[in-house]
Amino acid sequence: MAKAKKKTKKTSATKARTKKAAPKKAVGSKTATNLLSVGAKAPKFALPSDTGNTVSLKDFAGQTVVLYFYPKDNTPGCTQESCDFRDSFTRVQAKGAVVLGVSKDTVESHQRFKTKFSLPFPLLADTSGKMLEAYRVWGEKSLYGRKFMGITRTTYLIDVDAKGNGTIRKAYPKVKVTGHVDEVLNDLARK
Repeated sequence: MAKAKKKTKKTSATKARTKKAAPKKAVGSKTATNLLSVGAKAPKFALPSDTGNTVSLKDFAGQTVVLYFYPKDNTPGCTQESCDFRDSFTRVQAKGAVVLGVSKDTVESHQRFKTKFSLPFPLLADTSGKMLEAYRVWGEKSLYGRKFMGITRTTYLIDVDAKGNGTIRKAYPKVKVTGHVDEVLNDLARK
């Protein structure tokens, strides 16, 4: 019997070592299933925009916010996505919505990007990454076998009530730029 108990203890110890050895998930890492859920409360934020003014969710009380997260100013996919939102901006406004772009770039970088491409909506600078983590778009990425931390291109539709509290209406994980703005416009029409 003593041997059986000893064997059990080894098995428990082995399980404990196995659990400890399991890789830990990086803070802020995400998969498509880890996005904020439809119906969830939208995290509040207050970030500087390209104008230097602070922008928060409560500034858009009673409206729908198209909140798109993109990796970096002046890169091909990010430029295309931003220009697609620019080209559809009046259609977005006609549906009672506003567009906000968010990346880790600085206010100065956003100013240059916005001017260069005549973007008619605010770009928010989340240099600390706190909002990116709150919205679960910051995590480990991989490119050509190299792993690094970065923004996963994601868009949220957020309905903001009269008190400035937001509710997630729709989440678009791992956005493919081509056709994305049309998909957002279709979903805005379904309110």
